Amino acid sequence: MASHAGEYQLRQRPTDVVVSGRRPPSPLTGRFKQAMEHAEAAVSEPFRGITADGIPEPDLFPLRRTSSSTRPLVDAAQAFLASLPGDERNAARFPIDATAWQMWHNIHPFLFRHGACLDTLNNAQRQAALALMTATLSTTGFDLARNIMRLNETVGEITGRWDEYGEWLYWLSVFGTPSVDQPWGWQLDGHHLIINCFVLGDQVVLTPAFMGSEPVVATSGRYAGTRVFDAEQHGGRALMHALTPAQQRQATLFPSILPADLPPKRLRGPDGRMQAAAFRDNIQLPYDGLPGAEMRSEARRRLLELIGTYVGRLRPDHARITMDDVQRHIERTHLLWMGSANDDGLFYYRVHSPVILIEFDFEAGVVFDSDEPMHDHIHTVVRTPNGNDYGKDWLRQHRQQFHQPTGIDTR
Repeated sequence: MASHAGEYQLRQRPTDVVVSGRRPPSPLTGRFKQAMEHAEAAVSEPFRGITADGIPEPDLFPLRRTSSSTRPLVDAAQAFLASLPGDERNAARFPIDATAWQMWHNIHPFLFRHGACLDTLNNAQRQAALALMTATLSTTGFDLARNIMRLNETVGEITGRWDEYGEWLYWLSVFGTPSVDQPWGWQLDGHHLIINCFVLGDQVVLTPAFMGSEPVVATSGRYAGTRVFDAEQHGGRALMHALTPAQQRQATLFPSILPADLPPKRLRGPDGRMQAAAFRDNIQLPYDGLPGAEMRSEARRRLLELIGTYVGRLRPDHARITMDDVQRHIERTHLLWMGSANDDGLFYYRVHSPVILIEFDFEAGVVFDSDEPMHDHIHTVVRTPNGNDYGKDWLRQHRQQFHQPTGIDTR
C-alpha cells in the first residue's frame, strides 16, 4: 500500500470487519454495543459539568445583555429548517433539553448520529446548513470546520472507503425554536468535527467543540494543499518558549507522550491523553501545571493568544465577550504540558481555568498504521467547565427566572 506523504502506511484491518459511517451496525454487538452502553450510561447521569472537585463554582456565567445581536443566527437557523421537507425537518429538531446534545462522538462509525445528514441534502439545503455555520463562526472558525470536512473527503480518496468517509457525512440538529429571546441552539456532529452552539438572547456559548483531523495536510486529491491546526501547534510551542526553564519544568508533567513512557492512567484509548472528549461531561479535573499568576507578561500574552486561537473560532463580537471572561480569570488559568516543545516534537497541552478548558493532542494512527502519536493526526477540544457546556447553566437560570417547567418540550 502506498504511503501518505511518504511517511505512513495505511492501516490494514481484517476483511470481515464491517464499518459504516452512514448507517448503524446491525446487529449492535461487540465493541459497538459496549460503546453505546457506555454513552447511554454517561448521558443518564444528572448533568453537573466538568469541575475541579465535583462542585461547580457559582456565579461564573450570569445572564446579561451583551449588545451583540444573535438575529443572524436565528434567521439562518429558520432558513435551514424551512429548506427541509417535513420528515427531514422533524428528524433535525429536538427539545431544548434533549439528551441528544450529549450524544456526540468524533469517531467515524455511525453510532450516535442524529439530525439531518448533509450528505443526503440537495445543494440549496446544504448551503442553508453552511449559512448557519457562517452566521455563528468567525471566518477562521468556518474555514477550519470546512477544511476538516474536506480532509474527511481526502480520507475517502486515500482509503477508497466511501461508506465510511466523505466531505458531507455530518449531521445538523436544531434544539428548541430559533428565537431572539428564548433558548435554542444547534449541533453539528460527525467525524472529527463536533460543534455545539447554545443561544439565549444575545449570549452564545460554543462548547463542547471537538475539532481534529487525520491527516492534517492533504498532499494529493481534490483538496490537495488543505491543512489544519498550524496555529494551535505554533501557539502552544510559543507559549512554552516564553516560559523560564524553571516554569517549563513546572508546566511539564511528562517529557514524552509515547505510550511506553506514560502511566496507563494517562491514556484513554482513542482519545490519547485527552480527558474532556466525548461522554466526559461530568469529570473531575483538578487544576494542574503552571498558573498564569506565575507567568511573566510575555508568557501571559502568549497564553491569551493561544486561548484566543480557540475562542476566535466564534463570531468576533461574541469571541471578544468570551475573552473578557477569560481575562478575568487569567491568574487562575493553568498550563499543563506533556512531550517536547521542539519544532518537530510531539506533545499534549491543556489550558484550564474556571471558564474555559482546552486540550490539544497528537494521536496514534487510525487511518494510518502508527501505534504511537503522529504529526498527521491531531485532536482538540474546547469546554466550558463549571456547568455551562451546552449552555446548561444559562438554561437553568432562565428557567428559574421564568418558572418554566423543566420537562416541557420547547420545540
